[in-house]
Parts: sequence; structure tokens; C-alpha cells
Amino acid sequence: MAELILGIEPDKVRANLERVREVAGEGVEILVAAKYVPLEEMGALAEAGVTLVGENRQQDLAAKHERWGDAFEWDFIGNLQSRKVRQVLPLCRLVHSVATDSVLRELGKHGTPETEVLVEVNVAAEEGKGGVAPADLPAFIERCPVKVGGLMTMPPFSQDPRASRPHFARLAELAADNGLRRLSMGTSQDWPVAVEEGATIIRLGTALFV
Repeated sequence: MAELILGIEPDKVRANLERVREVAGEGVEILVAAKYVPLEEMGALAEAGVTLVGENRQQDLAAKHERWGDAFEWDFIGNLQSRKVRQVLPLCRLVHSVATDSVLRELGKHGTPETEVLVEVNVAAEEGKGGVAPADLPAFIERCPVKVGGLMTMPPFSQDPRASRPHFARLAELAADNGLRRLSMGTSQDWPVAVEEGATIIRLGTALFV
């Protein structure tokens, strides 16, 4: 298990953000993955100029939002359990990880006209990994009772960032085929490749803190 990130230096994070923005360009949103950032360290992110954060757990999202709600925009990027949909939706701009019919049912109960989600796609067909199969995507989008704004994927881990390229390219194809604008793809180790393949949101953690 990764350790909590303590002693965040706002100046370092700000410099790293600027470096990423120079490469990514203005059209790409930089989402800071705050899973390992403790509640008391979130102020350092605000001081560094972070505006968009993503949380993986409903409980952490609720606690951080209560304390720092006005300081950031909030997305939910973790595995979304259907029983947590009702608590997550009011706190988030986007949910990046919609992938099951049980979640769709809860979105139908608790979503609003403003609710927007991203569908997680298992582009690489990894065994045991969450996400909708590409072949099932059009029907899944059709069943979604709220606005689908785009797609998200997490390619197989590789030490070589270039190994992610075909998966990012495929997600971009699927988004275009389904008339979707947002592409949430790319993390600290492969975000430049994701940007080259059309990412509109990159999800960064360690790349900003070290």
C-alpha cells in the first residue's frame, strides 16, 4: 500500500503544474489525484494553484469536501459502488468510473439534469478489471439515464509509457464513434502519451509531488 503524502511543498507542486501545462496545453485539464493526500495537506494543494481534484473513496471525498469544498472542483475517480452513488453525486462535477448496470440504476434514482458521468472502458480486455467492453459501449451509453460526457480508461501497467499508446488511441476512437468529447486518460507515468492521443483530462499524483 502506498504511503500518505506528507509535507507537500506548494512551490514544488506549482512548478510541476506549470511544467505539465506547458506540455499539455490549455485544453487539457489537470486533475490531481488526492487519494494519498491527507485532509490536513489539502490546503497546500490550494496554495499551489490546484483547482481540480479527484477522490477514490466516498468517505474521503465527503470529509475533504466538507473542509475544503469551495477551494476545488471535485471529481470521483475510484471504483463506484452502487450503494455510494447517492452520497457521491451531490459532491462531484464528474464521476469517471461508471461501468455497471447497478450504478446506472442508482443514477436513474439520484441523478439530476446536471449530472454528467464518464463511462469506464476496459479497452485492453484485462481479466478481472472493471470497465465496459468496447463492443458493449453503445448499448451501455444508451441505457445510461444521465448525460454521458465522455470516456475513461486505465491501460495495463507498463514501465514503458509508449505501451499505453494503442489503448489511448482506441479510447479516442470510441469517443469519436459515440460523439463524446471528454477523454480521461493518462496518469503520472504516461500522461504525455495520453495528451498526444487526445486526452482532455489527465489524472496526476506523484508527478506533481516529487
